[in-house]
Amino acid sequence: MDSFDYSPIDRRTYLASLASTGAAALAGCSAFEAEDDSQTNTLEDESARALAERFAPSLYFDTYEKWFPTDPRPYESESDGKAVVNGFDAFDGYHERYDEAEAPPNPTLFYHAVEYTDSPLAVIQFWQYSAFDQFSTNFHWHDWEVLHVFVDTETDEPQLYVASSHSRKVPNNEFLDPDPERIPAILVELGSHSNTISINEERERFQRLPSDSMLADITNGTFEGLDTLTELPIAYGLPRDEGGRLPFVVPELDGAPIYEHENLPSIDRTSLIDESLVVRSFEALSSPPSDLPEREVGMVFDHADREDTESDVEYDLVPASEVEHIESFTGPQLSFEFAVPEFVEDAVSGHITTVEVPWQSPRYENPAADISDPDHRAALADRYDAIGAPSTANTVVTSITEAITNDDAPEAEGLTTDSSPIESVVLLESDPEIVPTFSGGVTVVQDVQDGDHQLTINGAGVAPHSQQISTQEDRDVTVAGVEGEIPLVANEAAVKLEIDPADADSELTGLAVEDDFAGRIYDAPLSDPDAVYVHRGGAYTTEIKDRNEEIGAIRVNPADESSVRLENPQTGKASLATFLATIAEETEASVASAVEEASDDDAQEDRGGDTDDEDDDNGRENSVQGLQQALAAVVESAKRASERAEAGDRGNADAALDAVSSRLDRVVERLREARESLPDETARAADRRLDQSKRRAEQAQAADKL
Repeated sequence: MDSFDYSPIDRRTYLASLASTGAAALAGCSAFEAEDDSQTNTLEDESARALAERFAPSLYFDTYEKWFPTDPRPYESESDGKAVVNGFDAFDGYHERYDEAEAPPNPTLFYHAVEYTDSPLAVIQFWQYSAFDQFSTNFHWHDWEVLHVFVDTETDEPQLYVASSHSRKVPNNEFLDPDPERIPAILVELGSHSNTISINEERERFQRLPSDSMLADITNGTFEGLDTLTELPIAYGLPRDEGGRLPFVVPELDGAPIYEHENLPSIDRTSLIDESLVVRSFEALSSPPSDLPEREVGMVFDHADREDTESDVEYDLVPASEVEHIESFTGPQLSFEFAVPEFVEDAVSGHITTVEVPWQSPRYENPAADISDPDHRAALADRYDAIGAPSTANTVVTSITEAITNDDAPEAEGLTTDSSPIESVVLLESDPEIVPTFSGGVTVVQDVQDGDHQLTINGAGVAPHSQQISTQEDRDVTVAGVEGEIPLVANEAAVKLEIDPADADSELTGLAVEDDFAGRIYDAPLSDPDAVYVHRGGAYTTEIKDRNEEIGAIRVNPADESSVRLENPQTGKASLATFLATIAEETEASVASAVEEASDDDAQEDRGGDTDDEDDDNGRENSVQGLQQALAAVVESAKRASERAEAGDRGNADAALDAVSSRLDRVVERLREARESLPDETARAADRRLDQSKRRAEQAQAADKL
């Protein structure tokens, strides 16, 4: 095409988008796993050039971007008789040229075109090389990103856009049946250069969902079976443009900031991402940062031969065949050490970032290998025999939230969860590759191998989280956390809860943590010493399970503790009965404290000696005393049950537990009578503890193990 065309979105494109975003559901399968596709042939130069010029994208960069698409050949050298690009040479040389010209040097996009055998389906790829990648905690020398445009050569219409997002583990940004008259626009993520499609009138911004007047920029489907994601198109998107706060860390090499390295004379602190977006370290922050600047559009790149553009920089279109002789892009390993919660002392786990050489990748000759949405692959498979149908593959899904204190609970006795104030980074330690969250904490890790994995999450200003998950061949989606939610805790409020299964009298297999108000917030397998960070403002019931499905419970109120160790964790009747005594004592103390505070307040007021008021006061006092007495009776019976169970006396232990159940019913009645005499938050806390107590009493009665 000779010029930009900003014509309105046509009805064909609009209906295609609605069909995909409204009805499509991923159901856990991944298009990365698919039936075989046909072979491809490289398109002739003239045909490839025509497609490249027609679909050459406009690129919109973040105002803080440092590394724009360039030509790596000026930094090429020879090593062992092979053409390579050394990371030091490219990084330093790029900035030297940039500083001299005061403009991005050699702006270039490389194109590669293939057609599928015996099919009208062709693909034009636009490869973008950057000299360095600094994304949050994931940084490496060199970076290649790609936009695939699938085109029907018979109808001359585009079928699908696929824009790469970090790695094969992360769902790409895709659009099925785009308007053939509109030039694709790419929004480039700051530092990482992940490509995000923009196809509507708001070309500078990303829109995940359609509005009354605006088409969504992706047609990726949603997930079935997970309530928090049923309406969210599963694509990486552009987190900083969607309100997500994503802090960056300065890359280090040999224990020092990379800009201090002797092989980088042209690099200083200003060569990296701006300080306003950078934190010294995730763990050094007491809470998530709240003052990070939002995304603003900076430079705009467009094809040099396109007329009537409003771009800041014009780039050259160069056949990728001109750089295919380069065999490797090298540089010493840069890594971020993930903090992993462990018993006694946290450990670290590194990840390895490798740079893919495009022409050595399967997707170079078979672009369909990069389709991440199964509905998109299925649509192409219906249209073209050359494309194989999607098949199922394991996908791990969860949503990261933030644990905070609950205003409905007494102070330091209850939590709730809220949307995450930051985006986090996730690591499957069995496959050490970083996966960033999107859309306020959504985590999707695709193409995970069958078996056990350790899932670790780090975020700026929050305590790390780690848990074991298991993926199975017969289960497409593995939901991590509790019902797909993992709440993180700000460092300033974090308390480490530690447990060593070796201290138990049976083989423990599971650990769960419940807060009185937030409910269950952690639930994972347990075999080795483990730790989980909880909020000091919560009141917790920790549940342990052993190989015989026996249950134990331990009450935890961390308050000002920095860590809490679950000493001698036990399952069975004695453990549950001890828990029942503890939580009843806690509730009785909470009621007494609340009444004492209320009495002190009343004593400071002049009641004028009204007889009716005195009668009301006596009535309230009697009802509260009745509640306290009922709770004390529960404590007595629960302690007796624990003693009898520990002594091996099953009959009397069960009799005492029956008494506990009866007395809990009485507590319910007494609480109803005393409710108006208690502060609302105290009554609500008592309600929740009673629910917990009744459930644990039933478990104790049913337990085989004493």
